[in-house]
Amino acid sequence: MNKSQITTQLNRRDFLKITSVAAAAASVSPYIITTHAAPDDPIKIGLVGCGGRGMGAIGNAIAAAGKNVKLVAIADLFPDVVEGARVALEKGVSSNAEWAKGTETTDLKGVDTKLDPAMCFSGWDAYKKLVAVPEINYVLLTTPPHFRHIHLKAAIEAGKNCFIEKPVAVDIPGCRSVIESGKLAKEKGLGILGGTQRRHSKNYQETIKRVQDGAIGKITSARAYWLQGSNKVPPARKPEWSEMEWELRNWLYYTWLSGDIIAEQHLHNIDVINWVLGTHPVKAFGMGGRAVRTGSEFGNVYDHFTVEFEYPDGVRMTSMCCQIDGVSGKISEDVVGTKGASNCMNLVKGETSFKFTGKFKNPYEQEHIDMIEGIRTGKPINEAQQIAESNIAAILGRESAYSGKSIDWDSAMESELSLSPEKYEFGPLPESKVALPGIYKFS
Repeated sequence: MNKSQITTQLNRRDFLKITSVAAAAASVSPYIITTHAAPDDPIKIGLVGCGGRGMGAIGNAIAAAGKNVKLVAIADLFPDVVEGARVALEKGVSSNAEWAKGTETTDLKGVDTKLDPAMCFSGWDAYKKLVAVPEINYVLLTTPPHFRHIHLKAAIEAGKNCFIEKPVAVDIPGCRSVIESGKLAKEKGLGILGGTQRRHSKNYQETIKRVQDGAIGKITSARAYWLQGSNKVPPARKPEWSEMEWELRNWLYYTWLSGDIIAEQHLHNIDVINWVLGTHPVKAFGMGGRAVRTGSEFGNVYDHFTVEFEYPDGVRMTSMCCQIDGVSGKISEDVVGTKGASNCMNLVKGETSFKFTGKFKNPYEQEHIDMIEGIRTGKPINEAQQIAESNIAAILGRESAYSGKSIDWDSAMESELSLSPEKYEFGPLPESKVALPGIYKFS
């Protein structure tokens, strides 16, 4: 693959555990194709990753599908997480345990979300059991980001349409895998929905269309921000947890699992600028560090990044993100042109000004509405390329800040640096060291 020609193309929560339950489902051929459902056929959902984001995604997808929907199976690494999800769903609430507090929830009363225990999988191979269930035609992938590209590949090979939460990977090889899964999905007539819901929000769509049509002239610069307080307190570590289990249950604070905050969260804003400009950055130069997250319970991620991204034609974006309590909050995207400016979300100030004042549906539901319509009509969405590109851009910024070096896109695309552990099993792990600029090297 000529990397210079590439122009695009497991969230949240704890990943999967082993039981003997549902051996029958595991024995079903994974190659049964359930490409699309007719308008009157139900959307049959499988969830991989039963934490807060996964439970929220179930509610979003069910609300989007209407009455013709059924939750068929769930999977997660940890049996306690699976059981917590099963009990919550039986009560009709898409929420879960302590670490899910504060995430979006949906009242599911009136919808049958009671699950057959044989369809509640746990273990390292739980995702394989779930995608082998023949009736499932829509899989939601919401594990910690490290595992998402692995699960996407398995689901597409098994003939399933997929929602994959962002970030879709934590390293460049993982992003390349997503691109390849996107190509395979296209061949099979399957859909891949990325978790960048702003692209499905009417206010963003109408505003950005005007910018792209020239309302502010030629774009000369951009800004993207995700500045907020820390959004998660690390759990108390139990003595019986191995290092692997501790890091998996505290995944947000380990780069190999989350991708760090610039990928795990700020990717949303980077994606908007990619969308507006219609391309990805060609270079990044960044700085960052740990100002307040100094304890070992915070793993090895940074708590702030500032990156200058360079796009084709010399357009530059200033990018800032942090998770530090007490800072001035700012979550936004802006572009400046030769004839005006726009906040990308609902306002254009230029020769032809515009302010979006209409109503629009919750984009967390709208993205699933768009996806499910594609499944039912046989014209599925495939966002693998664009979400992978935005993910790569975030990794470009992270690796530049970690190393203290400017990194260009083509060089990054050649990277074979994998953040995967040698084995997926409970036990010890190598020390997760904090990257020190000038010492850390990206390869």
